[in-house]
Amino acid sequence: MSIILGIESSCDETSAALCIDGKICTNIIANQTVHEKFGGVVPELASRAHQQNIIPTVGQAIREAKVHKNDIDAVAFTRGPGLLGSLLVGTSFAKAFALARNIPLIDVNHMQAHILAHFIEEPFPGFPFLCLTVSGGHTQLVLVKDYFQMELIGQTLDDAAGEAFDKTAKILGLPYPGGPLIDRYAQLGDAEAFAFPEPQIPGLNFSFSGLKTSILYFVQKKEAEYPGFIQDHLNDICASVQARIVSILINKLKRAAKETGVRYIAVAGGVSANSGLRAAVTKLGEEQGWQVFIPRFEYCTDNAAMIAIAGHYKYIARDFVGQDVAPLARYNL
Repeated sequence: MSIILGIESSCDETSAALCIDGKICTNIIANQTVHEKFGGVVPELASRAHQQNIIPTVGQAIREAKVHKNDIDAVAFTRGPGLLGSLLVGTSFAKAFALARNIPLIDVNHMQAHILAHFIEEPFPGFPFLCLTVSGGHTQLVLVKDYFQMELIGQTLDDAAGEAFDKTAKILGLPYPGGPLIDRYAQLGDAEAFAFPEPQIPGLNFSFSGLKTSILYFVQKKEAEYPGFIQDHLNDICASVQARIVSILINKLKRAAKETGVRYIAVAGGVSANSGLRAAVTKLGEEQGWQVFIPRFEYCTDNAAMIAIAGHYKYIARDFVGQDVAPLARYNL
């Protein structure tokens, strides 16, 4: 039997989870509300909040799993990518805990963990599978050949899909975090009300910077012509923006599936919680004869359960790191 403590602190959520023999028993997440008034994550404030939250969060995860700290066999932590100050808090705690208990230390790539979140609950995707990984900082197409053999076959050339959602929300005057609000209002609007351009990027790569600019110019022009335009057309704007972002992702995913011949299709990352994307991938899967896998909402956003399950497979492989390990703000898949 193996008991793995997972720790996630890459951005603004402090999370701890316990994985016992490949089963997630607890997944505790402490959110940070301090960033709301600033309209985005402030790195220094995030790291301070992690320092306050890390011990009580880990303690709660251990208690609710009904295990003792002495029973833990290894500590898995997010090494990167992410905010360096935030990563440093989780890394330092993991190193100290492992050193004090004289147990192995397991470093985990945050984006790899998002992909391995599909192995938290059955049904599991078979290998190889294609994973569209979309978050506030990343948009990637990954060919997953094994738990730790992954090939990056497409990625954003500039901004991520999640950033496009959040920046649109900011343009519309919505509070942070804006992505979930875009999704909520979009469900009440007409996705064909306004047309936004789809960038013509060759291959399997993405681009969202041009889309953000077109949304900004569109809103500025309409507000100049008709003050109050945003307020009166908020649902339709959100629906139209979401439809375009989703179509960009879907079209590349469809192309990647055709080029690779893979029939197992997965979606991971914070944006995989978006209802429009989930519905579009599910519908396309039915049309294309794919088997589609999307984690539950709590395993889509940043969480320690995905770190713990990744740690579980690395523990089986005896893939450990030493006390000299350091966090990496940039950490390639």
